[in-house]
Amino acid sequence: MKLHRPPSLPLLLLATMLLHLSDTAFATAAATVPTANNTDFIRTSCGTTLYPKLCYTSLSCYANVVQQDPALLARVAIGVSLSKARRMANYVSNLSRQADYGSDHRAASALHDCYSVFGDAVDGITGSLQQMRHLGGSPEALRFQLSNVQTYMSAALTNEDTCTDGFDDVPDSPVKSDVSGRVVKVKKVTSNALALVNSYAAKVTTP
Repeated sequence: MKLHRPPSLPLLLLATMLLHLSDTAFATAAATVPTANNTDFIRTSCGTTLYPKLCYTSLSCYANVVQQDPALLARVAIGVSLSKARRMANYVSNLSRQADYGSDHRAASALHDCYSVFGDAVDGITGSLQQMRHLGGSPEALRFQLSNVQTYMSAALTNEDTCTDGFDDVPDSPVKSDVSGRVVKVKKVTSNALALVNSYAAKVTTP
């Protein structure tokens, strides 16, 4: 099966995410063809998500970095979600400055609100990633930390939903269709990341 490369710069993104790996170790792992066991682990893990095919295609290229570590897989998924959300926030910001709405102030308002809530989503996903980098301690501490991650990611998903909700009263247009379509893709990646966090939390916090 042909493996898909991530749309952003994977070495830069994951070098930031995976602080416990040296640059040399990461580069070596990322450049190596993923093993069947590692890709099978990601495929199986993605089966717990709402969009398993997208989950696999967006994460399988990191198989040799993740290996078979569910916590690391969740971190990588959050990192991919963060990259997508940041791109979307930048896209909406640029679009709101360039588009000509004429007298349709509803579209301009919806874009402004979308940019605002995506900024909140980026903050939430960033908080999730920071918390995932510092997991540890007692079982009670770990439960608390993962609960924070779940809360942040759930809030981010709600913020992404709010963006498209803001276009409900806006007449159909190429801008509305374009933004809504792009947001749906980001929401799917965020949903998958949350599902992988939930799956990991269930494994390590169940008595």
